[in-house]
Amino acid sequence: MERPDIMPRIKRRTYAGSVCEQEVFTVPDRVKNLKAAEPRQRFMTDAEREKHKLGISRRHHARMVNENFSPRSLYSTLTLDNEHEVHTFEEARRIRDLYVRRLKYANPDARISIYMGRGKSTYRIHFHMLSDGIDEKTILEKWQAGSIVRVEPLRAHNYYNGVDHGQDYTGLANYLFDHWTPEQGGHRWKQTKNIRPPEREAPTVVKLNYSESRPPRAPKGYTLVECKSNRFGYLYFKYVRLVSEVKPPAGKRPPMKC
Repeated sequence: MERPDIMPRIKRRTYAGSVCEQEVFTVPDRVKNLKAAEPRQRFMTDAEREKHKLGISRRHHARMVNENFSPRSLYSTLTLDNEHEVHTFEEARRIRDLYVRRLKYANPDARISIYMGRGKSTYRIHFHMLSDGIDEKTILEKWQAGSIVRVEPLRAHNYYNGVDHGQDYTGLANYLFDHWTPEQGGHRWKQTKNIRPPEREAPTVVKLNYSESRPPRAPKGYTLVECKSNRFGYLYFKYVRLVSEVKPPAGKRPPMKC
């Protein structure tokens, strides 16, 4: 039986836009490749396992949104008029894909993530879209299936529990992630191929005894906004970059200090 006190503790940082997430977890001695190290999970039921997998997808999506969109990006809500109304997501998917194709033809470098859903009261299918590199005029001109009820820039300040998280769009990302229903099938969202992945640093072994009350040092220009842990010794810390700070160039993140 493995002894928890001799198993190495790992710290890993992930940067996505203005958000830095630091995870601290234990790995068995038999794990030799730290780059492939992941938190160990134990599940009592299949439901717990499925919930964990959903959480991984949710975090992946939030990181994608934070990495690719900013106050220069636009959030749009697109609706279908009576002439173009459809009743299945298969039909809606075709309208969505043709619209994205028109936007990309007009703006080849644009980054887009688009979502389908049904109105709670009308039950009509509609779309939400995050876009970067497209102006409002093009968004309006290329939509030919109804009206656009909203086109607005993303906020520079997002507040969670009264705390300013700056350009942390996790709340918006989770709202869009939850638009998917089993009726839709397929993927929860459609994104363009030029969407950037978040930057994950190589994990390192740490010797300090971190806890929620004793978090790792914040990267320069970032401030701690969230801490949490679980019964298996996993620790999670979220830091956000101050709005006045400039994002370090790719490949030149502040070095990890333990």
